[in-house]
Amino acid sequence: MNMPSRGGHGGVWMHSVPKWFRFETQFIAGSEYDNPIQENGFEADFVSPSGRKTTVSGFWDGGRTWKVRFSPDETGEWTYRTRCSTSPDSGLENQTGRFTCVPYQGDNPLLQHGSVRVSSNRRHLIHDNSLPFFFLADTAWNGPLLSTEADWEKFLTDRQGKGFNVIQFVPTQWLCSAGNAEGRQACYGRERIVVDPEFFRRLDDRIDAINAHGMVAAPVLIWAATWNRDALHLNPGTFLPDDQILLLVKYFVARYGSHHVLWFLAGDGDYRGDLAERWRRIGREAFGIGQKRLASTHPGGLMWCGDEFRSEPWFDFIGYQSGHSSKMEDLRWLIQGPPASDWKKEPVKPFINIEPNYEAHRDWNVNLPFGDREVRRAAYWSLLVHPPAGVSYGAHGIWSWETRPSIPMNHTGTGIARPWFEGIHLPGSACMKILKEFFTSLEWWKLEPAPELLAVQPGETDPALHIAVAKAEDDSFCLAYVPAGGGIELKPENVSGFKARFWFNPRTGERIESVNRDGNLFPTPDDSDWLLYINRLIN
Repeated sequence: MNMPSRGGHGGVWMHSVPKWFRFETQFIAGSEYDNPIQENGFEADFVSPSGRKTTVSGFWDGGRTWKVRFSPDETGEWTYRTRCSTSPDSGLENQTGRFTCVPYQGDNPLLQHGSVRVSSNRRHLIHDNSLPFFFLADTAWNGPLLSTEADWEKFLTDRQGKGFNVIQFVPTQWLCSAGNAEGRQACYGRERIVVDPEFFRRLDDRIDAINAHGMVAAPVLIWAATWNRDALHLNPGTFLPDDQILLLVKYFVARYGSHHVLWFLAGDGDYRGDLAERWRRIGREAFGIGQKRLASTHPGGLMWCGDEFRSEPWFDFIGYQSGHSSKMEDLRWLIQGPPASDWKKEPVKPFINIEPNYEAHRDWNVNLPFGDREVRRAAYWSLLVHPPAGVSYGAHGIWSWETRPSIPMNHTGTGIARPWFEGIHLPGSACMKILKEFFTSLEWWKLEPAPELLAVQPGETDPALHIAVAKAEDDSFCLAYVPAGGGIELKPENVSGFKARFWFNPRTGERIESVNRDGNLFPTPDDSDWLLYINRLIN
């Protein structure tokens, strides 16, 4: 793979950059700035071979060095011209250059197929070349902050091998880490923040590595949780004033907007009702310039904010958190609440459960750790109670990046976490590989919930037994997930005319032919969880 092109001072040299990769060039300012991100705005206009113009922000990278990054989506010769808000600056104003974008030659799916965007029917995600993108994320909130380069590579190699294609993380100090492994923070101060370029150069390496493994980087830019009063000073979303939050988010967009990223504007906060306007306003201003990347929010557990954001121009999909509890009312929130009931609301958006229960994390309800069975249940429910776009996974010890058995910082109720290098071998992540391989073997993007196919729904009395059913919009196939054995009873009129049927084992990937009784009864092979597949459903 070609590396990003780098120019010494803008200049007029020709660079060769693969399509959907990154062009990067640096400039030396003619003036010194006491606090560059507060005092100077720096932009570049890029013009494509066909004449299309895209404006991106540049960013300060220490001393008098400023940089611009851009990801070309059209082959041929591109040109650019810079400008800054403190004109005249002899090193930043009116600098010009050009480079050539060439076809990519390699096996990285992000560079083969392009960045990720929303499909035309607004139900799922696709690449630039329209190839469906099944979102499967792992949650490594502290990974880029605390990992060594070698350990991060080991983690990403494992996750790439298991089919994960998104990594969720926190790129600033927050309530579970006061800074990175070197003790540095993304920014300092409150009323007029100062960013630390050394912090961001280290972060560059971690995000570059995510993309190099063919995975999308998904940072939660501003952690905004309010539940731990003793740690509010660590969360940018609860500590910084809005104008400084906006400045920090814009810095992230300028620095990483040409990477393969998707943005979670704020993390673990309550954005409902009157609280939403603050984040709507910041999102409009922060994501209004530069190359378009997917954006959403990461709300707190069981906090649905779809109605507050679905009409925002920058807001592309509804991320939600079903959380870490097996209480009956909490299970019902996922299978009967907004995720299951709001998917037809206009304007339509993809739905993704970006924080279901984490494997080995303590269940708030029974004070025992979740196992892989609960992880599978949350994942399959999250893909079948609304049109599937994808799902996230998390494991205790990985999300907080522990290096020895520990209780994560400011998370005493979660239980002792094993080290991350043990956590990567928990069985749930292998189950996610099996899940993705199964769904991507089908036209999964055609699925819509079809609870009306069931003759009996055991989840009405016990939500832990809820059977989630979905069918393809053209009736070509049907899926039904049974979380605890027993079987499925479909309405008789819905089982005639099928060609094939089998039980899919979500633990092993094994397929077992299904033998139905009395025409419409399908008993499971055992008392564990199973997924029923029926081909060519006829209504």
